[in-house]
Amino acid sequence: MKRKVIALIVPVYNEGENLRPLLNKIEEAFKAIEGHEWRLCFVDDGSTDSSWQQIKELTQFDERVSGVTLSRNFGKEMALTAGIENFQGMDAVICMDADLQHPPDKLPEMIRMWENGSEIVVGIRQSVADYSLIKRIGSTCFYRLLKWVSDVDIPPNSTDFRLLDSKVVDTLCKFSERTRMFRGLIDWMGYKKDFLYFDAPARSNSGKPAYSLRKLFRLALNSITSFSLLPLRLTGYLGVLVSFLASVLLLYMIVSDILFAQLYTPQAYLIVFITFLVGIILCALGLMSMYIGHIHTEAVGRPLYIVRKRAGMPDKQQGN
Repeated sequence: MKRKVIALIVPVYNEGENLRPLLNKIEEAFKAIEGHEWRLCFVDDGSTDSSWQQIKELTQFDERVSGVTLSRNFGKEMALTAGIENFQGMDAVICMDADLQHPPDKLPEMIRMWENGSEIVVGIRQSVADYSLIKRIGSTCFYRLLKWVSDVDIPPNSTDFRLLDSKVVDTLCKFSERTRMFRGLIDWMGYKKDFLYFDAPARSNSGKPAYSLRKLFRLALNSITSFSLLPLRLTGYLGVLVSFLASVLLLYMIVSDILFAQLYTPQAYLIVFITFLVGIILCALGLMSMYIGHIHTEAVGRPLYIVRKRAGMPDKQQGN
């Protein structure tokens, strides 16, 4: 029986001293998994420390290890994309961080879920040993806001620690948008999904967090604009509200002048009329935003639908 091959993608940014301990823990974890081979790809995302040198040494130490280095720091989302696209053809792909906060000892459980029929296994972080209060509050607010404004159900506290079946990888490689949230694209696709809950240990003393607060804020903003047109629609909604209120106020002023001889100065009429025009302008901007939103949706080039299984023909994943 042919052994299934599982690829592990690890984005690396200034994590040189963590790589060998991570490799040792992965190797230990796969001793408990029978019938599978594994490959490990480190994607160096423009590190300024010894990460690339460490990766080259590990590739010489273990033939199952490979490495890719990017020309500069493109960000974690692009590093994951580069790793995924270089490992098409594997039976499954697992994405995990290099800082050991995605515990390798959970790999056997993750693979068992996949063998039981799950096409995506999502790592859900229950707790983090060294998570700051600001990041905890920001994470909670972000997931609630994203769930409210978008039609993509991204589970709270979900991470990039995920197993993807080969058909999911093939579909993911068809996505072309440059501004992307990796986990959001995966959740958008659907497929049969299961969840793996884990407690994240404290970061290793080596390296620095991949995401600063500034990068986290940028990722959150990109995520909302990628998966929701509500920010564009709000302009139109605001214009309708302003126009309605200005119309009611103008009508009240005219009726008051006619019935109750309550005189308003020409300047008052002018201000209300200008407010009404501002509302009309906002409505026009909102309408244009709707069209821009449709252009955005077409430009990202996502497949119109995804075939999960086929009958009477090869089970080939294809989007149209």
